[in-house]
Amino acid sequence: MTRHEIIEVLDGYHPKVGAGVAWAMNALIVLSAIAIALETEHALPLALRKGLFNFEIVLLGIFTLEYLLRLTCSPRPLKYAFSFWGLVDFLTIVPAIALLTPQWQVVRALRLIRLVRLLKLFRTSRALTRLVFAFRQVRGELLIFGVSTGLMLYVSAVGIYIFEHDAQPEVFTSIPVSLWWAVASFTTVGYGDMVPITPGGRIFTTLVLFTGLGIIAVPSAIITTALLEAETNLQKRDNEPD
Repeated sequence: MTRHEIIEVLDGYHPKVGAGVAWAMNALIVLSAIAIALETEHALPLALRKGLFNFEIVLLGIFTLEYLLRLTCSPRPLKYAFSFWGLVDFLTIVPAIALLTPQWQVVRALRLIRLVRLLKLFRTSRALTRLVFAFRQVRGELLIFGVSTGLMLYVSAVGIYIFEHDAQPEVFTSIPVSLWWAVASFTTVGYGDMVPITPGGRIFTTLVLFTGLGIIAVPSAIITTALLEAETNLQKRDNEPD
């Protein structure tokens, strides 16, 4: 089997065994996520805890082999190593290697980094390709809305501080603290930990809530349109003769 064929197998594009390898790898990633969750159970039987540890060793071996195969079979190994998926593959195995050492097992951050494995589920996903293509098409518009949202959040924090600080000095203590209220209101979550009580504050909150609905709706429409265009463009690209 050539190097190119090995990459096709690992990516799930090989006509014979690609799909089977992709399903097997995805199943291991899901089982890995379940194992990480089970590890946090304090009342876990010792036998099961040892089984999870052995399963982690098996996963480490499989993912390390995958990483080494991709690194050696890639036409440009250095470019792969520093690419997005190359870094994902690297972070998939490094925390596990460290966790095999007793002095590193208490580092919670290393345990969390293992969740990077979940990103590998999207490697062979056509939906992710379409989403990335769509974001590239509308990144300028999204940047504008991102900046606009940041400015509106700041203005909202200043506004509610002006309306509510005198009435609730212990709640709306400063503009940075009021920014939390602005975020909760813009996302229409409204946790209830910071509630305006003055008439002016309530009217201002109403305006902020309606503005928040618009802020969320407009980018959603832009991304939806871009996704439809991306699907059309990808289909045209796939149908083009080689």
